Amino acid sequence: MSPIRSQKKKRKVEKRKKKKKMEPKRMKMAAASGSSEESSADWFDAFGKKIASNLNASPTRSLDTFESVFNMSRRTFEYICSLARGHMMVKHFAFSNGTPMSIYDQVALALRRLSSGNSLVSIGDSFGAHHSTVFQVTWRFVEAIEMKRLQHIGWPSTENELADIKSKFEQIVRLPNCCGAIDATHIILLLSTSEKGADVWVDAKGSHSMPLQAIVGPNLKFLDVVTGFPGKLTEGKLLQQSGFYHKCITGERLNGEKVKLSEEAELQEYIVGDSAYPLLPWLLTPYQGNELSQTKADFNERLFAAHNVARRALARLKDVWKIINGVMWRPDKHKLPRYILVCCILHNIMIDMEDEVMAEYPLSHQHDPGYEEDVCDFADESAWVLRDKLAEYLSGKMHP
Repeated sequence: MSPIRSQKKKRKVEKRKKKKKMEPKRMKMAAASGSSEESSADWFDAFGKKIASNLNASPTRSLDTFESVFNMSRRTFEYICSLARGHMMVKHFAFSNGTPMSIYDQVALALRRLSSGNSLVSIGDSFGAHHSTVFQVTWRFVEAIEMKRLQHIGWPSTENELADIKSKFEQIVRLPNCCGAIDATHIILLLSTSEKGADVWVDAKGSHSMPLQAIVGPNLKFLDVVTGFPGKLTEGKLLQQSGFYHKCITGERLNGEKVKLSEEAELQEYIVGDSAYPLLPWLLTPYQGNELSQTKADFNERLFAAHNVARRALARLKDVWKIINGVMWRPDKHKLPRYILVCCILHNIMIDMEDEVMAEYPLSHQHDPGYEEDVCDFADESAWVLRDKLAEYLSGKMHP
């Protein structure tokens, strides 16, 4: 019997040795998956050094190297990793030397691609990855974030959420019942003139482009976005093609409680736009002309202030996510709208996370340099009367 006991003992010793050999491997896997706070901290430290050496990055103002490169805090970055993890970690990616990429590596690579706008080859060289891997990882990331869009972008789903937006607009610019500001920007494309159908992408400036229409809340958050249409469409025509427009004309949206301006006039929910948009009962635009009465000039001033939130949001979007700023060389026009959407979602995530890094970057008002403001002459007659009533109300000439 003793030989049997010795064999069992030998097996137990071998199992313990094998277990000890496996422990370092498990620890590496845990670090690769970013499953613990300790591995997360280690990754940031190691990656910070990599950024400094490979990307020639240096801290900006009070930001550390990581924040300067990715335009977001580490807390926001980790939250984005948590959103993308389930979809991205199903497929395995590796660096050029064969080392597997962790979820942190993959998200960092994708964010760098979106935020810098640098080429696939340039990003690959910086990260030590093949350019095809950069493309695959970025596209996988786009899919992952797009799947989570409803968590961070969409029209307010409750009356309380919309009431909060209206209250903030009234506090900021004293416009009652205002639910948002609408504007559009152009994503410039470099297309071959011989490409079939290229002419429909030519915009008013003569460039090939894909416009992005956005409705924005008072905190610069996107409430509704539309893209994918060709640059030939004006802002007014793009609006008419959007789902938001059809929901408004059928009464599915902007149909909440009205504000009483006087015994004869009530103000429904509305958004504000510039002169490129038609004047509608639910879309108020400024008075046109140089010789305006003081009442109309004061109204325009309030409307411009409200509309500026849309201009600033689009400018911030392009400042931070440079892949959609500048000229895109022959992009896949079927995939590009999804890239644009994900940039909008990431913009909103930073606002939802109250990312302190955003405060370090100046707000710009320019998102479409070189484009002249279009003028839409269409005006709904009832909206014309309503705008006059609101202008009088704001001037104090009308009392409820």
